[in-house]
Amino acid sequence: MKWAEFRVHTTQEAVEPVSNILHELGAAGVAIEDPQDLVTEWSVKYGEVYELSPEDYPDEGVMVKAYFPMGATFKETIAEVRRRVHNLVSFQIDIGHGTMDYTEVKEEDWATAWKSFYHPVQVTEQVTIVPTWEEYSARPGEIVIELDPGMAFGTGTHPTTILSLQALEHAVKQGDAVIDVGTGSGILAIAAWKFGAESITALDLDEVAVNSAKANVALNSASDFVHVQQGNLLDDVASESADVLVSNILAEVILQFTADAYRVVKRGGLFLTSGIISSKREAVEGALKAVGFLIQEVNELDDWVAIVAQKPSQA
Repeated sequence: MKWAEFRVHTTQEAVEPVSNILHELGAAGVAIEDPQDLVTEWSVKYGEVYELSPEDYPDEGVMVKAYFPMGATFKETIAEVRRRVHNLVSFQIDIGHGTMDYTEVKEEDWATAWKSFYHPVQVTEQVTIVPTWEEYSARPGEIVIELDPGMAFGTGTHPTTILSLQALEHAVKQGDAVIDVGTGSGILAIAAWKFGAESITALDLDEVAVNSAKANVALNSASDFVHVQQGNLLDDVASESADVLVSNILAEVILQFTADAYRVVKRGGLFLTSGIISSKREAVEGALKAVGFLIQEVNELDDWVAIVAQKPSQA
């Protein structure tokens, strides 16, 4: 079978929504070439993510690559990708250059090229993400999460995911009830279980993400503890049911459910939000405060922000 390497030249802000579009439309693997990964503090501290040399990366912005079979519906699929990516502008998401093209590749070439992007990488003081095809021996006390990066975006190496994992690492207590909204690959839900949470619910509207998260949860032998469900944000979630609510999702989406988040979090509980580009920090902070949350902590990595908000113990 012939395959196409489809490339989208975009921005840091648009990486996750673009990756999601590509996965939803059937990409058999998505890889991200971001020059910031070569120079940022977390990349140096926690280990290189990619093997490519700097000249392989775009001079500016981010290159998102996806692999599609060149079958009968290929042209229609690519046209839909282009439409959806350009439509991100209507959600006030900066797509930068927004240019898209593709080249034909052999099946054995794309499989090798795609997998070369992912290797074990330490993303917090305790957590290392390991692709399923890599053998890895954990150090004493190290938490290993196995992921299949081809199933859905959210491999643990994007700054927003690192910020979320770091926040969870400090927030989750033994026996906590945790809800992960927009779970994607399921990495945050799996991490919450590894950190000691007793009851974990992972929610996503996208069926592809739900199936991916279920598979990754099973890979980590956590199916009895992490319950993955298809759902729209916090619709139908019981009030005061979460000690910790976490959501690594676009700022525009967070702004839609801050009131629901306040309803769902227990008194004294925490709402951890990430996926927020720096320019939208004030808007998200304002929305959280408006519904009653207290801002406890704000952390930044590259151009991304994670906010730790607490629901007051007393009304």
